[in-house]
Amino acid sequence: MQTTPNKPAAEPAPAKPANVKPPDIASAAAPDTLAAVQVKTEHPTSQRAGGGYRNKIIFGLSILGVLAALVAAYLFGIERKALPPVFAPVSSPYESAIYANGIIESDQSSGSNINIYPEVFGPITQVFVHEGQQVSAGTPLLAIDDSVQKANTEQLRLQAEAALAVLNELKAQPREETLAIAAAQAGLAESNLKVSRDQYDKDRASYDIDPKSISKDVLDTAEDAVQQAAAGLDVAHKQYELIKAGAWSYDIVDQEKQYEALRQAYQAANALLLKYSVKAQVDGVVLAVNATVGSYVSSQGAYNAYTQGLDPLLVMSAPQDYLAVRCYVDEILVSRLPSKWHIVAQMLIRGTDTKVPLEFVRVQPYVSPKIELSNERQEQVDLRVLPVIFRFPKQDAPVYPGQLVDVFIGKK
Repeated sequence: MQTTPNKPAAEPAPAKPANVKPPDIASAAAPDTLAAVQVKTEHPTSQRAGGGYRNKIIFGLSILGVLAALVAAYLFGIERKALPPVFAPVSSPYESAIYANGIIESDQSSGSNINIYPEVFGPITQVFVHEGQQVSAGTPLLAIDDSVQKANTEQLRLQAEAALAVLNELKAQPREETLAIAAAQAGLAESNLKVSRDQYDKDRASYDIDPKSISKDVLDTAEDAVQQAAAGLDVAHKQYELIKAGAWSYDIVDQEKQYEALRQAYQAANALLLKYSVKAQVDGVVLAVNATVGSYVSSQGAYNAYTQGLDPLLVMSAPQDYLAVRCYVDEILVSRLPSKWHIVAQMLIRGTDTKVPLEFVRVQPYVSPKIELSNERQEQVDLRVLPVIFRFPKQDAPVYPGQLVDVFIGKK
């Protein structure tokens, strides 16, 4: 057994494979055992090397985690002072007050802002004003294409003038030239009568002297000619009197009615033509122009592509020396509303510390659903409010019509 490990080193010669002896079992087992021993001795060494490196990494990460925890604890432990508010929170200036939402409007004796809708339709050809411009009553604001209406108006004007000319013609009768013709026709009829009568007298005298000198037929014809001439003279005289009398009163009245109808039609058309130029009805300020040149407008307003609805063509306010605040008081708080002789109010402009005292104007005595502030007609609400209107001098107050404000209503 001591020489067994040396036998595997002496390999048989490749030229004599037939003389190779079968391997010794004992000697064959020895190299496997040695290899096994060698593997077992090398593996634990590599494990110890890898495990030591891994432990170093884990230990390092643990230290970093502890340091991060300490830094975080320090940072979160620092006491930070709260920033001061940009403006003071809304608070009531009175011991007992009613809070209400308000919206800035123009100061009108009744109603709110002035919404202008055209009475005609068509594309806009000119816009004469801009937002923020002060205008006086009668100032043109914009113009709508009036080419068709202008032609219709001119046609009615000409028809009315033609009817007036006919009426003047009837009133100017009789015409001297026509009357002279009628007089000449009457004179001609008298001459014809004289000729017929003279002929009849001659035939009659001849017949009386000698009935055989002229036939009865000729005598009768001459007599008929006299009667016809007399009738013609009578017609000529009556025609002369008719022409001399002038136009019949009923014809004049009929023509007057026709002229008056055409005149009024022309006036209506002309009035409609003037509406193609939209003008300011009162002194005020242009708040919004919702259409421009080329936009099509109708009596329902101008189409807004953003809201997909119809807006007023223009929105105006009264002169902005004073502005109004329309407040909406909850119906539950209406019973606590002071009387108009003791009511005081103050407006707080959102986002600022500005407080503006208000002057009571009136109460709109109609409680309605609270949809004015959102302008959503389909909104489902079960809250009803009472509008109360106040006013204040504009001066340098940083507010504009349409702005929302907070209002506190107190009692003197």
